[in-house]
Amino acid sequence: MTSPQSQGSERKIICVDMDEVIADALGEHLLRYNRDFNERLTPADLHGSWLWDYVPAERLKALDQYMRTDDFFGVLDVMPHAQRVLERLQKRYDIYIATAAMEVPTSFNAKFRWLAQHFPFIPTSHIVFCGNKSILRADYLIDDNPRQLRLFHGEGILFSSPANAFVTGFRRVNNWLDVEKMFLG
Repeated sequence: MTSPQSQGSERKIICVDMDEVIADALGEHLLRYNRDFNERLTPADLHGSWLWDYVPAERLKALDQYMRTDDFFGVLDVMPHAQRVLERLQKRYDIYIATAAMEVPTSFNAKFRWLAQHFPFIPTSHIVFCGNKSILRADYLIDDNPRQLRLFHGEGILFSSPANAFVTGFRRVNNWLDVEKMFLG
């Protein structure tokens, strides 16, 4: 992706992360974790912590295995309002989905199918499977992971999640209604 300024285009580019931004991966993790370990862990319990830092070390392998099952990424819920807002944003911006799928390479097919099912208006040419998001050349990156935002060369916009509750240094959006207001007034 090149910057729109180098293309002579007036449209700006927005890259959007997948997990915890348009897809509720945490919800599915908690569902499986609570079922398998007879727990009642909620997103509120994680306020300021990544799930991986919160659960006992002997259960980390189970968290990893959830993501490596064939169905995990295929059954994720869509974040509220994400579909409607992204479809509206596409009228004014070039939208790319940029997911750090290299962290779980077995997720490619399921993520691709999930995007086709829930976001059929996003062209396949606008789906980027990567690891380090510093390769993205866009004006904005909406992501829940501050590590990825620090690597990004445009403006990083932090999408709120329990883990990043105390992160500062980025413009923050709490939900897709905030994204809509920020980019569409």
